[in-house]
Amino acid sequence: MVTAEIRSLVGRIGRFDAIVLTSGLWFLSKFVRFAFPPLFERLSRVYGVSPAVLGGAFSGLLMVYAAMQFPSGLIADRVSSVAVIGAGTVLAAVGALALAVDSPLVVLVGAMLTIGAGTGPVKTVGIRVLSRTYPRQTGRALGVFDTFGTLGGAAAPAAVVLFANAPGVVGAGWRTTFLVAGIVGICVTVGFVARVPRRLPDPEPDRADTETTVPIREYGALFREWRFSVFVLVTTLFSFAYNATLAFLPLYFTREAGLTTTTASLLFSVLFAVSLVQLLTGEISDRTGALPLIALTVGLATAGLGAILLLSDVAGPLMLGGAVVCLGLGAHGYRPVRGAYLMSVIPTSVAGGSLGAVRTIQMVAGASSPALVGVVSETAGLRPAFWVLTAALLVATGLSVLLWVFDSP
Repeated sequence: MVTAEIRSLVGRIGRFDAIVLTSGLWFLSKFVRFAFPPLFERLSRVYGVSPAVLGGAFSGLLMVYAAMQFPSGLIADRVSSVAVIGAGTVLAAVGALALAVDSPLVVLVGAMLTIGAGTGPVKTVGIRVLSRTYPRQTGRALGVFDTFGTLGGAAAPAAVVLFANAPGVVGAGWRTTFLVAGIVGICVTVGFVARVPRRLPDPEPDRADTETTVPIREYGALFREWRFSVFVLVTTLFSFAYNATLAFLPLYFTREAGLTTTTASLLFSVLFAVSLVQLLTGEISDRTGALPLIALTVGLATAGLGAILLLSDVAGPLMLGGAVVCLGLGAHGYRPVRGAYLMSVIPTSVAGGSLGAVRTIQMVAGASSPALVGVVSETAGLRPAFWVLTAALLVATGLSVLLWVFDSP
């Protein structure tokens, strides 16, 4: 009897191996990408280049990452989601390991581009894997997935500081960050490739099976359905506003709210401290449907950013902190629900490529918004630039409510 209960418990726990392994790879993907910005000052001294050169290399990493979204999803639809993610994470691990030893600048730049290409498939194809593995708990699974990613980005600066101030294993101390990331990445990838295919509900299409090959034009057919196109606009507006807010919020607090740099940094960190709400909103969306949660979370983010603008002249750090919490709850809470909704409306046969196309659009919008805000802030001021971002979120909220109202039974 006891043995049977133990086996039952192990079986129930084993059901979550796909979530843990896929989320672990997303954690490592965010970790290795966001380990670079905290190292810019050190890398500038080591290689004798300006921060502008390093910034350009990092932009190259992000552009390669963005460019991988659609092709990786397309290949996953035709071959195997597990194979695409596994190949990508091994490639990223190779890029990380290349930085574990002393090397010239060209190796650094090449490794950054390799990491961008290798981590590109993880989010897009990972959502497809989890939605197929846990069709009735997609929101919960994506909540865990996004939370792991957020924690990976948050852990990177701390790890850089830890290893940079410690003796290096095979080179300078900071290189140990990439050595550890590369080794762990390969180990988790092996576990992912070995375990996750067993959790998928049915065999994925074989490249040789011509009946399962979907014409490219089918990926554009979704955009002719107005509800889908409107939601793509919602997520594009959100990415546009949120990325620029992340880039300029600390500067806004110091220039427009008169806060010290330390206080502004603390308030900025609060934005990420509330990211665990993703677990809750993902769970709720499985029970209530995604569209009500999308309208609520985008509206909450809009209210938070609007409150920051309205309170910056009259309120102290405490009230501004409350507005930041509101913004963070809405912004982080929206992410898993967005993924759950997309996977519920995109046909399985084109899920990878379609999601890749949507993510490419939103990432291009997100990448362009900081530059636009920078231009507006120089000509009209930082506050008007933030009102533009608030207006974008307000439109996204209105469109979300529209989708909710016209949602088909």
